[in-house]
Amino acid sequence: MGLLIAQMRLAQINNYRSDLEYQIQLISTTKLDLSAQINDMVGLGSDLEPDSPEMKALEKKKERLYQAEKALDAKLQRMQQQLEMIEAEEQSVKEQRSKAIQRMYS
Repeated sequence: MGLLIAQMRLAQINNYRSDLEYQIQLISTTKLDLSAQINDMVGLGSDLEPDSPEMKALEKKKERLYQAEKALDAKLQRMQQQLEMIEAEEQSVKEQRSKAIQRMYS
């Protein structure tokens, strides 16, 4: 890989990493919001009768929020794996760039 191509690839990798980190941050913030909503519902549910229609509706809502949180966890894990792969690729491209520089000056 030539020096120019390595530099271009590093720029692409850097852009992709920034996008992934931003998306990870958004997902983490969303998860925090979901957790707060779930905690609020738990507090509301403590005042209701276990068999009341309101409690049943609240339980359904909590379950949907738990499912959304699980989906966000899975997406977050995939993105973190992608980030690890990008970091490995970045190291490889940096090594190739160093070799290209050495070839130029030897």
